[in-house]
Amino acid sequence: MVGSGPSGLAAAQQLARVGHNVIVYERQDRIGGLLRYGIPNFKLDKSVLDKRLDQLKAEGVEFRVSQHIGVNVDAAQLVDENDAVVLACGSEEPRDLPIEGRDMGGIHFAMDFLRQQNKRNAGDTVSPDDSISAEGKRVVVIGGGDTGSDCIGTSHRQGAVDVINLELLPQPPASRGSNPPWPWWPYKLRTSHAHGEGGSREFSVMTKRFLSDDDGNVRALEAIHLEWGEPDASGRREMKEVAGSEFEIECELVLLAMGFVHPVHSGLIEQLKLSLTERGNVATDNQWKTSVDKVFCVGDMTRGQSLVVWAISDGRRTARAVDTFLMGKSELPRGRKRSLPNMLA
Repeated sequence: MVGSGPSGLAAAQQLARVGHNVIVYERQDRIGGLLRYGIPNFKLDKSVLDKRLDQLKAEGVEFRVSQHIGVNVDAAQLVDENDAVVLACGSEEPRDLPIEGRDMGGIHFAMDFLRQQNKRNAGDTVSPDDSISAEGKRVVVIGGGDTGSDCIGTSHRQGAVDVINLELLPQPPASRGSNPPWPWWPYKLRTSHAHGEGGSREFSVMTKRFLSDDDGNVRALEAIHLEWGEPDASGRREMKEVAGSEFEIECELVLLAMGFVHPVHSGLIEQLKLSLTERGNVATDNQWKTSVDKVFCVGDMTRGQSLVVWAISDGRRTARAVDTFLMGKSELPRGRKRSLPNMLA
């Protein structure tokens, strides 16, 4: 198992419970993937994760940390040495904002910011030279999703002076409308507890460029208001800049929380020469098999960025597919259960 996020852990536990020898490789120094370093403690107390990991260890799952497959561990060799390999590395290539001033100091990807705080909470020391902190700063979070909300809550806890959240899209309605109909996910304004802790939100705003202080660090950003047309038959809306609506926001820290485009291609994916979808995700068949023999893929790495519950569900289904694949090659040991148990049992 390559990756110890929710999909990898779910698949590992299912496979261990039916008797397979499962080794989980994790590139970070602790197990848990997104659950460990991506989700703040105020949303997921890590004692909950540790309890589950203790259970997996007791069930026979082996964990190996600081093993970055495709970087300090050869990916092809890993495939050769195992009967099956499941890739559960997530979708970690962040969407960037390639505008003027992007390379100046004080502008960071959201996950770099969140990962550091989770390390501090775990007792690690972050080097002052590498530290990303909101303490005493005016913070702008670009992106209105869950990751943006996590950055807002973390910034408040670090002692930010002010937090502003910018969203490119228009503000959703306060309550659910007729489109999309039930049971589709409702399009409406969602306010997390992090939003309720302070700061402000601005919708239909596009960041145009970053402005620098004398030391090469961000001191402000220039933005403009947008107008959105009515959706066409495909649901797309035309976006127009509102002439003369340019404005500046003073800030010392900018966090880019605009989602992820696809899994990281360098390293593992390139070494194994895996086929990709048009979106850049790993291509699989209906049994979660990749284009490389005995290599499977699961979770955000093939689905695209999604929810933890989907990752767990995908992990369980992939475990069944891997078990079927392995058992088709050899006889089951006597007394072996052929059905996979529920992970919650």
